[in-house]
Amino acid sequence: MKKTMFSVALVLVLIFGMTGCGAKSETPVPESSPAENTPAESTPAESDAAQSESASNETSASSEGDDSYYPVTVTTYTYAKEPIEVTFEKAPEKVFAVYQDSIETLLALGLEERIVAGAGLDQDVKADYQSAFEKVNYLTEFTPDKESVIMLEPDFILSWYSYFSDKRLGEVTYWHDRDIQTYIMLNSGCAPERVLENEYTDILNLGIIFNVTDKAEAIVAEMREAVEQVAKKAGEMDVKPSVLLMEVEKDGIRVYGDNTLGGDMIKQLGADLVVAPENHMSSEDLIETNPDVIFTVYFGSSDSIADAEAAVSKLVDDPKYQSLTAIQNNRVYAISLGEMYCSGTRTLDGINRLAEGIYPSMSE
Repeated sequence: MKKTMFSVALVLVLIFGMTGCGAKSETPVPESSPAENTPAESTPAESDAAQSESASNETSASSEGDDSYYPVTVTTYTYAKEPIEVTFEKAPEKVFAVYQDSIETLLALGLEERIVAGAGLDQDVKADYQSAFEKVNYLTEFTPDKESVIMLEPDFILSWYSYFSDKRLGEVTYWHDRDIQTYIMLNSGCAPERVLENEYTDILNLGIIFNVTDKAEAIVAEMREAVEQVAKKAGEMDVKPSVLLMEVEKDGIRVYGDNTLGGDMIKQLGADLVVAPENHMSSEDLIETNPDVIFTVYFGSSDSIADAEAAVSKLVDDPKYQSLTAIQNNRVYAISLGEMYCSGTRTLDGINRLAEGIYPSMSE
């Protein structure tokens, strides 16, 4: 009898033990989403372990894709300059990127392994991205044709507005009809205005597309902070300096005025931007305008001292301009086109270069 009671007790213990384990394994694990991520309550003893596990899960979700994150939708443009919404069911895995800011922004976001091919660099990628760029299949042809792109079998094309003309890749709808998504950098010619905010938007949109919003937001936050700090100090000045952003051409002076990224950067930094009708002025106009500060634009590497000096020499060594206040006060500076025209991550370089020239006392 004792043996029988012992056996029954043992069976009951096993049954209740198995029931308890089964209930625990069926307890649902809360899912997190980028839009709403409310941490579950935990005891002080569990806090450190929970935070460590949460950080590990976030890293895994960002690199491998989070089913709770997608789909996401961003707005881009057609070649007809019409806004169009593009939805991503997952992060693109085979990206074809053309032109400097397209490639460098992806590298800055840590997405080099997703680039199936790149093309169209005006200069070497920034030193910070060199090691990452070594992993990229860079094509020798500056702007590959449609057939070459098709052979790459991309699922996403990132480039400038001009690249989607009929003579190059063709309208974006051609690619969308083949389940190949596109994104056109806003300041490359498709957005109604070329402004600093567009550079922020491009970086943030790519962060959304690839589920790396934290990295994108950090890059943009640094740019915004740089502008805000300079603008705040500039607002305390009694007189705003007049600033001309220009390029010497055969028939006069090209002016980067209103509705140019460089012009908007100068205005955002609190200075008075010199403008001209149809963004052009003659030599006589320049002498009469006589700006306090002049930035002369050159096409070449932002690290090239020779290119920068050559751009400045076109102005300061010309006898007819010697009466300019900016020349007499040594306030003529060079700036690379890549730092103030659809500049991507180089936007911060452009902001800093302009700020140092406009307000030299702030950097002392």
